[in-house]
Amino acid sequence: MLKAGITGINAVDNPAPGIGVVKGLRTAFSDLQVVGLSYDVTEPGIFLASLIDRVFILPYPSRGKEPFFERLMYVREKTGLNLVIPNLDSELPLFISLEDELRDEGVSLFIPTKAQFELRAKDRLIRLAKRIGISVPETKMVSTEAELTKALDDVGFPVMVKGVFYEAKIAASYVEALKFFREISSRWGFPVIVQEVVEGDELNVVGVGDGEGGHFGLVAMKKLTTTSLGKVWMGVTIRNEALFESVEHFVSETKWRGAFEYEVKAAGSKLYLIEINPRFPAWLYLAVGVGVNLPERVAKAALGEVPSRDWNYEAGKLYVRYTEDFVTDMEVFKRIITRGER
Repeated sequence: MLKAGITGINAVDNPAPGIGVVKGLRTAFSDLQVVGLSYDVTEPGIFLASLIDRVFILPYPSRGKEPFFERLMYVREKTGLNLVIPNLDSELPLFISLEDELRDEGVSLFIPTKAQFELRAKDRLIRLAKRIGISVPETKMVSTEAELTKALDDVGFPVMVKGVFYEAKIAASYVEALKFFREISSRWGFPVIVQEVVEGDELNVVGVGDGEGGHFGLVAMKKLTTTSLGKVWMGVTIRNEALFESVEHFVSETKWRGAFEYEVKAAGSKLYLIEINPRFPAWLYLAVGVGVNLPERVAKAALGEVPSRDWNYEAGKLYVRYTEDFVTDMEVFKRIITRGER
């Protein structure tokens, strides 16, 4: 029986990928127990008993390896956990550092190496883009307000102000940029990225690298509408050979292992690399819905099986995100707070 631990089960206005991963696994495996791994007792996924069988609260990765590993071993003891699919940038370095120890205890992962994770970081993206032959919008790394002022003078307005892990906001003036700089640095630390805004279509690709220079499938989407936080609300599948060629060059050059999201802006025929995320995106379920079940392929690769490489999907399939209300018992919330598990 597959007993899969899934992180990132937050499904609010800034959703994480976990719920899409769970839905993909539910589609593929009949003999499955889903174990939700959460850092916050208010995450909606905690209460979705129809999708997630059991839930455990984990210590924040900032507390270090020992308490994190001990908690995962507790989860393993209670559930028989044999697979984890991490879905948050901030936790990946810890899972990477613990991969061998977890495997020795019977818990499999299929994630990037430390070197791969670091080479696509937002503060190193320019070097990677040159290596794989794609343009990047003008980008500055800033850690002080003086550096911010100079970067704004160099790049001009409007600019994108981005956190090193998460969050991106468009600023139309120095006052706005300074406000976003302070807010984002307080949440995600330094450096803060100041980036030229390129006008064009936003195109994203989700895929799974096989760790040897190939991949287990790609699905591309064009954003149609987004939330105020830039998250996809509606999107449509596309097939763009120049985009696929660029992604396959990235995978081949880095020998990427595991899930990734490749984000570009298309200005006419020219592609600009915006960022590469080292995990599934929140819109992942679009890939599942068009027949390319990437969570299934990550699970099989982690367990030493041979996943499908077929990614023959149709362009023009529409992705629509929606909100849903539900009511549950307050006792569930109390139990999570007092016991750290459901």
